[in-house]
Amino acid sequence: MILDTYLARKFLWSLALVFSVFMVLLLLIDLIDELQDFPDLPFGDVLYTVLLNVPASNYEILPLVVVLATVALFIRLARSSELVVVRATGRSALRSLAAPLAVVGLLGVLTVTMINPIVAAASKRHNDLVNSHYGGGAAILVIASEGLWLRQGGPEGQTVIHAERASSDLTVLFDTTFMDFAPDGRPARRITARTARLDGDGWTLYRTKTWDLSQGGNPEASAVETAQMRLNTALTQDRILDSFGKPEFIPIWDLPAFIDQLEQAGFSARRYAMWYQMELAAPLFLIALVMISAAFTMRHARLANTGLSVLTAVLLGFGLHYIRNFAQILGENGEIPVILAAWAPPVAGLLLATGILLHMEDG
Repeated sequence: MILDTYLARKFLWSLALVFSVFMVLLLLIDLIDELQDFPDLPFGDVLYTVLLNVPASNYEILPLVVVLATVALFIRLARSSELVVVRATGRSALRSLAAPLAVVGLLGVLTVTMINPIVAAASKRHNDLVNSHYGGGAAILVIASEGLWLRQGGPEGQTVIHAERASSDLTVLFDTTFMDFAPDGRPARRITARTARLDGDGWTLYRTKTWDLSQGGNPEASAVETAQMRLNTALTQDRILDSFGKPEFIPIWDLPAFIDQLEQAGFSARRYAMWYQMELAAPLFLIALVMISAAFTMRHARLANTGLSVLTAVLLGFGLHYIRNFAQILGENGEIPVILAAWAPPVAGLLLATGILLHMEDG
């Protein structure tokens, strides 16, 4: 128990050190990028935007941090001959890994259950701030039982868009209503269209009817019907998809209800289901990374091949990470089942690492 506590504490310090180095590096890189993108903004606003992106950027590199921390831990133990002492007590490689695996497993669970909602909230706020800094205003999309609601804003006022349904890529809206509001909040214009298509820098509306609400009186008397009209907009497909809610912007606790809502509204929820399953599999994936990294670095202090062992461990960790990302793409596109795409890479990595460790024990 004392030895397990010692190894766990060593591993925690290794994780903290590697994580701190990467956090500072990413913070500085992001700060330089934001200062170049928004040179006219006050430094405090830029720094606030950068700090909002820190949780998401560090959340993404957590697998890399785990791999490097594991390699650093066991190389340090090998150089100090502590691994020799541990093996001399009769402990197997798998038993020696119990403490680091418990630490990374607990870290994975805490990351998914507690850190994920914080990352989601900060990422969503960062995305909204960046959009407002670019001058497009905030765009908010909501799926409800009565259809789709989208709001776009700008200096000239707000526009609320309602559609009965939409295409899968959200660039074509059907049975659509555009309600324009002046900057003071008063309704200015109402437009209905059978179809609205987003292309370039505007909406192309087909079979429209327009009511001018700014003049008072009877808007129906002055209503105008047209076969086609054009409305400028700062919205793009990417911005609509972002406001629709990237999976990263939705806390894991809210994802099941969000997926059900999407499916009831007739939209594909595969992208969100894939992200949800990958988050659930994240603790197992981190455990697999620790085992793979340890399999090539839990060696005695014969340092002739240390560099090759470290390189192999890092490359295998990166390889497993990219295989996981590739499986995610296949799952999102419907090429393979979502469950298989999310859970197969961690399970395969775990089995591979177990086999290597057992082979090392026999050797």
